[in-house]
Amino acid sequence: MKRLALLATLTFAPLLALADAAGTWTATFETQIGPQTYTYVFAVEGTTLTGTAKNALVEMPTEIKDGKVEGDTITFVENLNYQGMDLVITYKGTVAGDEIRFTRMVGEFATEELVAKRAEQQ
Repeated sequence: MKRLALLATLTFAPLLALADAAGTWTATFETQIGPQTYTYVFAVEGTTLTGTAKNALVEMPTEIKDGKVEGDTITFVENLNYQGMDLVITYKGTVAGDEIRFTRMVGEFATEELVAKRAEQQ
C-alpha cells in the first residue's frame, strides 16, 4: 500500500505544482519600435500550453506554438508577421499569482522584459 501511495505521489505531484497560467493576460511594455500592448489567452492541459497572442498593432491574433508548463515556468513561441516581415518571438515566463514575468527574444536582435497581468474575469 505504501508503494502505491508513493507511486501516486511521484506520478501526480508534478501536475499539482504546475503554474496557473490559464486565462487572459494583458501587458503593455516598451520595445525598440515603441510601446507594445498585448493580450494573451492561454489554455493549459497537463504540461501543454496553447492559446493566442494578440498585438494591438496586428489585426489578427497569433496562435502560440510549442507551449509548455513546467512548475511555475511557461514557454512558447509566437510566429508574428509584422509589416510583411516574419518574426519568431520566443517567450519564457515565471507565473506568480496574477502576474507573469516574461523575457522574450525577438528574432536574434532584441531581448525584452515585460510583465503580464491576469485580466479580470467578467
